[in-house]
Amino acid sequence: MDLVSDSALRRALARARDGKSLDVAEATVLLHARGSHLDSLLEHASRVRDAGLEAAGRAGIITYSRKVFIPLTRLCRDRCGYCTFATAPHKLPSPYLSPDEVLEIARQGAAMGCKEALFTLGDRPEDRWRPAREWLDAQGYDDTLSYVRAMAIKVLEETGLLPHLNPGVLSWRDLQRLKPVAPSMGMMLETTSRRLFEEKGQPHYGSPDKDPAVRLRVLEDAGRTNVPFTTGILIGIGETVQDRAESIFAIRRVAREYGGIQEVIVQNFRAKPDTAMRGLPDADLQELAATIAVARLVLGPRVRLQAPPNLVDSEYELMIRAGIDDWGGVSPLTPDHVNPERPWPQIDDLAARTGEAGFRLRERLTIYPEYVLAGEPWLDPRLTSHVAALVDPETGLAREDAVLEGRPWQEPDGGFAASGRVDLHVEVDTSGRAQDRRDDFDHVYGDWDALRDRLDAVGPAPGVRDGEGDVPSAGAAAAEGVASGAGAAVSGVPLEAASMPAVSAGGVTGEVWRALRRAEADPAGLTDDEAVALLGAEGEALDELAAIADALRKQTVGDDVTYVVNRNINFTNVCYTGCRFCAFAQRRSDADAYTLSLDQVADRAQEAWEAGATEVCMQGGIHPDLPGTAYFDIARAVKARTPDMHVHAFSPMEVINGASRTNMSIRDWLEAAKEAGVDSLPGTAAEILDDDVRWVLTKGKLPTKEWIEVITTAHKVGIPTTSTMMYGHVDTHLHWVRHIKLIRRLQEETGGFSEFVLLPFVHTSAPIYLAGVARPGPTSHENRAVHALARILLHGAIDNIQCSWVKLRDDLCHQVLQGGVNDLGGTLMEETISRMAGSENGSYKTISELRAMVEVTGRPVKQRTTEYGLPSPERLQASAASDGVCQSVRRVLPIAQL
Repeated sequence: MDLVSDSALRRALARARDGKSLDVAEATVLLHARGSHLDSLLEHASRVRDAGLEAAGRAGIITYSRKVFIPLTRLCRDRCGYCTFATAPHKLPSPYLSPDEVLEIARQGAAMGCKEALFTLGDRPEDRWRPAREWLDAQGYDDTLSYVRAMAIKVLEETGLLPHLNPGVLSWRDLQRLKPVAPSMGMMLETTSRRLFEEKGQPHYGSPDKDPAVRLRVLEDAGRTNVPFTTGILIGIGETVQDRAESIFAIRRVAREYGGIQEVIVQNFRAKPDTAMRGLPDADLQELAATIAVARLVLGPRVRLQAPPNLVDSEYELMIRAGIDDWGGVSPLTPDHVNPERPWPQIDDLAARTGEAGFRLRERLTIYPEYVLAGEPWLDPRLTSHVAALVDPETGLAREDAVLEGRPWQEPDGGFAASGRVDLHVEVDTSGRAQDRRDDFDHVYGDWDALRDRLDAVGPAPGVRDGEGDVPSAGAAAAEGVASGAGAAVSGVPLEAASMPAVSAGGVTGEVWRALRRAEADPAGLTDDEAVALLGAEGEALDELAAIADALRKQTVGDDVTYVVNRNINFTNVCYTGCRFCAFAQRRSDADAYTLSLDQVADRAQEAWEAGATEVCMQGGIHPDLPGTAYFDIARAVKARTPDMHVHAFSPMEVINGASRTNMSIRDWLEAAKEAGVDSLPGTAAEILDDDVRWVLTKGKLPTKEWIEVITTAHKVGIPTTSTMMYGHVDTHLHWVRHIKLIRRLQEETGGFSEFVLLPFVHTSAPIYLAGVARPGPTSHENRAVHALARILLHGAIDNIQCSWVKLRDDLCHQVLQGGVNDLGGTLMEETISRMAGSENGSYKTISELRAMVEVTGRPVKQRTTEYGLPSPERLQASAASDGVCQSVRRVLPIAQL
């Protein structure tokens, strides 16, 4: 360990004493503290820990979890230089524990008062070991995680123990699959050192799952999916002191941004025989104490901090002085299979040693008290009864007198009882929202300050413009309620490429002129730079861009402006996904929350049919009580009542939710949805198909990769979809271009998109705008330019370009109709999502209103079906009689008279 000067240590200790925020350099200095400096460091860390315990209502308490260790498989695809847990198939009687063996361990643990079943296993062993693949195939499991899920359910149902899953690296979708069967999960970060991963001879070399970037992504995805997650660092494996500090700060960033890190383990390396690192010295316990103390100071009072008690020899008091508030899982039955040479202390002895340090030992569950007491969205409703049977509802700690017994694990009963503000679809146009934001605004979306830090780290906004096309000053932005720097570029897009070209008033730059000529000659062949230049067009250049797009529109689909008579049915707005742009989602207890019954959904479909509709578009929040099969029930209910209605339903996010909850593959789920009556999918939930943008816009929505898989799989099973882009928030012009080009590539592969729908960001009540992070939507110039550019870039691939009258003013609809757009979408009958966000364009438009909107263009108006065909004479007659809108939503005055 490199030495640091005494003066540097004193300065860093003074900042720690005074409660000042430390940076990586100061934390690195403090990691060198020994002797009297270490005593001072531990004192400061203890003070922070004690403040956190007092704030949590647990002053003087250190917790632990009574657990059993279930080593489901010791096979692993990685090759870590210090691990004795992973082994080879020939050294095992079977690649996996059998269900009977799993239950035998769990039952013995339950008989000894354990409440946690810790599932430990290697990363995806079937990818490396043929015996693992063959065993899974023989037992009927697609992969190791399917077996983990099944065994977790068995343990819940047969013993009442609560599973804690440590299956290694997990994807966002893996976390979705496993969340309903485990109150908590975990994976050690270990270190952010890339040297230990990339250099031959280092402990993580040749282990794909030890890539620090991959492991950090797992921590982030766990937070995005609201999984209480355990992580930590491993010291003494060859990392530098600065590596340790950087690892702690990396964990802090994730903990702040998502709130899902329930505990952080600081674990010391212990050399083991028969490993590549058997000759290295053990990490020094003074070094461990200093690392714990620095972690406490950096992570703060709210993070729970743990040191494994079987690895600290007799230095319990030292670790407590360093700032821990938890001893982790301790088993009275099973050994620590990762450190088998280090037996667990007896729980009575651990309580005595904790008492000697002035603290009381209390048992907790595998899910920490803060998350138990918070409930949704951290605890899945399928696990609520299992946790409730073991928890003290006042403290969130374990009831030590709880009786362990199995309870059924099943989808929540019902979920279709009508509740809440079921008339919101009409009341939103009269009385409006009950409040402008949810009561949990400050934390449901993650930490707003951490989100601003993410944007600040990327750079200032590239040319955020006001309605006149000028770049506002910081003062002007603040006056409009937008934080200075809002709308910053993300995802590593070079600001030079993303910025808008300088255009003289009414003039055309050479760059834009060349791009216009290229658009005329080879519309789909525009480069990214040329397309970005066109998005900055103004004056004559913008008019010419619109003219080029409109000529392509006429060439492709003629002059008809089409629309569909349809009804939106948003069957629930209860949702805990945490989309920061969404003002529609509510907690079940919020004043504006509602859920429709199946009969109400069918009633609305029937009303729409009687009004001449040919389509219902159905989407809803990710309600935690709705089973994964609820979507099938909804489709069947509509088809039973209106057999000839086209069911355009369920976004890719809902598809993933349904597939995850039923443990079905995406393909199988979509085929079941098709059989239930789903005719097409809305290609919503796309926003901007760039994950760095998505993770600013939303806390927990599906990643780009998952959206693409749902859409392309739908196309392969014969379910067409729309495609969409929501723009004008924290994105850049280059993101728009890349998004549209990605849509084109997908269309060229599958041919399954019926249209491309442009959705300008509605900011008024959007949480991300209210928090001062996003800009107030796109400008008029941008709206005209991007509709025209979509027509140009998608020429020859997607024929139909649709504007959203809900999100655009009528005058802007007129303009984009003269710049490449050929479709107005639908009459909608009820449009609640945009209205909740602050759109002022109403919840429906009659056929007469749509015709009036188009009249100024001089183009004909034509009613269509979802597939862009001609409705039957009977449908045309019915829609003409109702003017395309059912009577029940007309209880309010026409929008124009409000």
